[in-house]
Amino acid sequence: MKPILEVKNLSCGYQTQPVFSQVNLTLYPGQMSGLVGPSGSGKSTLIKAILGLVQPWTGEIWFRGKRLKPGSAPPKVGYVPQVETVDWNFPVTAVEVVMMGRYKQHKIWPWPSKRDRLAAFDLLCRVGVEHVAHQPIGDLSGGQQQRVFLARALVGEPEIVLLDEPTSSSDLHVQHELLHLLADLNQQGLTILLSTHDLNSVATHLPWVVCFNNGLICQGQPIDVFTNTNLEKTFGGEMVVFQQEDRILIASGSTSVRHQMQNNLPAVLRQSHSKSV
Repeated sequence: MKPILEVKNLSCGYQTQPVFSQVNLTLYPGQMSGLVGPSGSGKSTLIKAILGLVQPWTGEIWFRGKRLKPGSAPPKVGYVPQVETVDWNFPVTAVEVVMMGRYKQHKIWPWPSKRDRLAAFDLLCRVGVEHVAHQPIGDLSGGQQQRVFLARALVGEPEIVLLDEPTSSSDLHVQHELLHLLADLNQQGLTILLSTHDLNSVATHLPWVVCFNNGLICQGQPIDVFTNTNLEKTFGGEMVVFQQEDRILIASGSTSVRHQMQNNLPAVLRQSHSKSV
């Protein structure tokens, strides 16, 4: 199988400060991968470089066997940005946000066609939030906002979708729903790369993981990659990995041990607890 996306010897930075160097990464059609690493490790910069939003210092990006011009995005790519970068007070409805995903390709601004409106609404139905189509984007819940921006990424009929920390500000229920939705889209043939620092979500939902910290550390299936050594290299501290059959649970070594402060319980509460037991 030929790759859909190839990153070759890529180096990026801002002004004179390097972020990562000599990164090589290959994605294949239908692959679903998690890009994991600590905050500030360069995950967002790598995604923005692939999208043409950041000019690489050196290296090349190839899509479907063709080298992309520096600063240009792959022709069929969708993007879901970090929620922190979005102005949620901007006066726009959910369906209008989705239609923004067709402006660049079809140049419909400022008059979307009936076909564009139908496509946007169909995508809202597909991700399960058609009932909020005409509500202001700022009035939606975090999970609804993420689904709307996923619909925007899909409305241009991309072959690959890049998501930057899509579950960073979501509760566990929303994370679970979004990752299952992405898995369904992946089963339909969509290639997906999402960045995250939530190791346990990756371990339980994604088939492939790329460990990244100012460069590529390792990659492979979670059960093979998530070892104490690899995670220490990636996150710069001791990590504890528990494996039971096909289940993986990961915790920081410094937070997985009972802390001394838990002994500082007032006597009245200790007595109350012992009586209730």
